[in-house]
Amino acid sequence: MPKMKTKSSAKKRFKLTGTGKIKRKHAFKSHILTKKSKKRKLALTHDTVVHKSDEDNVKTMLRLK
Repeated sequence: MPKMKTKSSAKKRFKLTGTGKIKRKHAFKSHILTKKSKKRKLALTHDTVVHKSDEDNVKTMLRLK
């Protein structure tokens, strides 16, 4: 049986925290920034944690489960 491979797209986008949660970046911060407020752009800069309902899918892509 062949090895289980992680999804390359997932390993580039997600990181594990020390407590086992999955960290991700926000979308919509790459272009067309003139119409977005400074507050909104600042909020998009910070990382966040993957939602509980999506955790299983991400863990499967990373082969953690």
